[in-house]
Amino acid sequence: MDKVVSSAAEAVADIPDGATLAVGGFGLCGIPSVLIDAILEAGTTDLEAVSNNCGVDEWGLGRLLFAKRIRRMISSYVGENKEFARQYLSGELEVELTPQGTLAERMRAGGSGIPGFYTATGVGTQVAEGGLPWKYDDSGNVIVSSPPKETKVFATAEGEKEYVLEEAIVADFGLVRAWKGDRHGNLVYRQSARNFNPLAAMCGRVTIAEVEELVEPGELDPNDVHTPGVYVQRVVALTPEQAADKKIEKVTTRPRLDSSGDALVDDAATHGLGG
Repeated sequence: MDKVVSSAAEAVADIPDGATLAVGGFGLCGIPSVLIDAILEAGTTDLEAVSNNCGVDEWGLGRLLFAKRIRRMISSYVGENKEFARQYLSGELEVELTPQGTLAERMRAGGSGIPGFYTATGVGTQVAEGGLPWKYDDSGNVIVSSPPKETKVFATAEGEKEYVLEEAIVADFGLVRAWKGDRHGNLVYRQSARNFNPLAAMCGRVTIAEVEELVEPGELDPNDVHTPGVYVQRVVALTPEQAADKKIEKVTTRPRLDSSGDALVDDAATHGLGG
């Protein structure tokens, strides 16, 4: 089955207002920026986004956030996004902060048909006991907080241990970015850009992948495939310009030295550090 669609706009055209989106990426690494921009252009709003973080100001999910298109976030890290913090603290955005490993497993469980699982992470804290502020009003009062979660004691090799029940996440749509993909939706991610992408692909009822390089079926070694095509419903082939348009969240520089040990120029400023 050929799953390639002609454009990102066509791929996201049926995403309705109020949809839940599972979005791949970590910081700005491996984010489906072209699909995010297509949703922005479509005017889709009142969205709930499930993602490790919310991009940065004016890039990635931060573009949807800045345009007030996101109603709720399930994430593990606020990141370098001042608008995210402002909207959360001013009562404009609901945020369910989740431990990073727990978030990953909730997404994986959703894609595997597992409704929930027990984990030791968060036991004895507000993660399990409830009371984490999810939403404030414009005066700084908590108006929505996390509910208490079920806990259970299991016998382990170290003795009895308490665990907390976490529910799986299933999103209406999954948005991911891959290095290579074929027309059947099989995907390969490049190095650290894999991050949350396989999990977002798994837990979306309809998953849309933007791929930097589209290949024909059979060109990918099955042993190299990270996301099988069974999880992917639509593929968008990026132009070379779209594939190369990647931002850096935070640049760290180091002076480049000559043979005598004298600093010459700043490597990052001269050559750029890509991700």
